[in-house]
This record gives sequence, structure tokens and C-alpha cells, in this order.
Amino acid sequence: MITQIPRRPWTQRWHVKPIAWTILIVVLLVTSSHMTGVDVAMFFTNFGQFTDLLMRMSQPAWDYLPVIIRPLYETIQMAILGTTIGAALAIPFSVLAASNLVHNRWLRGGIRLVLDLVRTLPDLLLAAIFVAIFGIGSTAGVVTLAIFSFGMVSKLFYEVIETIDMGPLEALESAGANQLTIIWYAVLPQILNQFVSYFLYTLEINVRASTVLGYLGAGGIGVFLQRSLNEFNYSQTAVIILATLVVVMVIDGVSNHLRRVLL
Repeated sequence: MITQIPRRPWTQRWHVKPIAWTILIVVLLVTSSHMTGVDVAMFFTNFGQFTDLLMRMSQPAWDYLPVIIRPLYETIQMAILGTTIGAALAIPFSVLAASNLVHNRWLRGGIRLVLDLVRTLPDLLLAAIFVAIFGIGSTAGVVTLAIFSFGMVSKLFYEVIETIDMGPLEALESAGANQLTIIWYAVLPQILNQFVSYFLYTLEINVRASTVLGYLGAGGIGVFLQRSLNEFNYSQTAVIILATLVVVMVIDGVSNHLRRVLL
């Protein structure tokens, strides 16, 4: 018996759907650039300025390195402190926002609304506000990173809580355990590894973000980055960028190692 190979419809033979989607995306990109006034050709015409800037930064002023060691250390401290405070505050809020733990939808909805509002505020806006409140320095940076970490980590935390196995919780409930005991012995052991992973991931982000926040006066290495750029001293800027890159790579390596050990 000869089995006939089914014939593909003409839309598949001629790849109509991929071509149509490609045309649609191109049309949307062209239309969006036209509506927003983006000049794509300017990127190519001004590409020489980019290469000129790189040439100016190709000779770092290594004698400037001892000057930025202290503010770089301050940047790392800001990231660690802000991430720790934000993650600690996120734990109770994430428990209250989890639908499988809190069945009162009004309470759960109110908590999630607060978390959505916190995530809506950009970190640069928060930095500008707290610099105006606390003045130039690391205090504004720590508070900004703490709020940013709180909004980000809390969402990741309660999404993880909603995926846990409910069997241990039901067993403790049937034994008459209170809510705090259930969370401590049935919830936290299931999500602790994920919590550590998200904490380390947020720490990596905050190290990078603290550099930009310092540019607004929120302390750390960003203050020196702003100073070097305002003075058009690109050799010093190159040293700051390279030093920050080394710190980020070290923290990334440590975070990956801790994930492998803990997870």
C-alpha cells in the first residue's frame, strides 16, 4: 500500500505567514519612526563621532584609578545595602500578595496595587526625589535602590510562592498549625533557593544602576563619572567604566557560583 504524502497548502509552500509578519513589522517600524521623528540615517552619518569618542577613551588615565577606589567601594556598599533592605521588606508583602496564601481578594488586590505603583516609578525619578530630600550622597542612593528592589523582588517572590506544592500546607493546616508556622515550615523551605537566586540577580542589577544613580548625585562612582564627562576628560571616564566593568564581572561570577552552590 502506497502512502501518499499530504500536500501542504499554498500558504505554507510560499511561506505566506512569515512574509506577512515581516512586512507588518517593517511597516510598523517605519511608521513609528516617522511618527516619533526618529532619523535613522543620522545614526550612520554621525557614526564618526562615536568612533572619535572611542579613540579619546582608548588611552585611560590609570593614575586616576586610586581616586575612584573609595567611591567604587561606596557604590558596592550602596547596592548591597539597598538590595538587602528591599528584599527584606518584600518578603511579607509577597506573602500577602500570593493568591494561594491570602484568599481575601480585597487585601490581596490592595497589596498588589501598592506593588504596581512602586514598580511604576522609575529609579531615576526616585533618585532625583531623594537627592532633593536627603541631599547629595549615598543615603539617597540606598533609599532609591531599596525601593526599586522592593518593587522588583516582591513581584518575583509572590509569583514563586503561587507555584509551590500545597500538600505540606494542607498537612499542617489539618494538624492545627497557625498561619505563621505554616509559612515558616511549609512555604519558605520550598522557595528559599528561588529567593536567593532573585536576590543575587537584583544585586547585579543594582550595582549597574547605582552607577547611573550616582550620576544624579546619589553617591558612589557616578558622581565622578558625571564630573569627568562634564570636563570632557574621557581618559578618566574610560578608567571609571573599566573599573565598574571589573566590579560587575566579579559580582556576576560570585553570584553564579553561589547559585550553583545553593541551588
